[in-house]
Amino acid sequence: QVQLVESGGGSVEAGGSLRLSCAASSSSYIRNCMGWFRQAPGKEREGVASIYGGGIYTGYADSVKGRFTISTDNAKNTMYLQMNSLKPEDTAMYYCAARACRGPELWPLQSTKYTYWGQGTQVTVSS
Repeated sequence: QVQLVESGGGSVEAGGSLRLSCAASSSSYIRNCMGWFRQAPGKEREGVASIYGGGIYTGYADSVKGRFTISTDNAKNTMYLQMNSLKPEDTAMYYCAARACRGPELWPLQSTKYTYWGQGTQVTVSS
């Protein structure tokens, strides 16, 4: 098992930046499949970004390509999501997730495939 703890959420104005962190309790999954999801009120949870093999492959939702960057620090067992040029529509609760896998994720990400989840961190972008 692995525990995931997110941090770094907050409130920013449109155009601003935030960096989310996801600390894993063990190194077991940092080189497997990890991802960031988000869920806004009244909407389904959607995949935002994924990473495999500690950074060998990354993937992004079309809505965040060019603005968000997913990465890992394998020595710290931590995954990050750098979010730039934030928009009000990025407002949501952001969750990190992990699962064992044999290769990079296919898109769109399917949250049902992920085994372990963090508690979430709120991101609010004002216009």
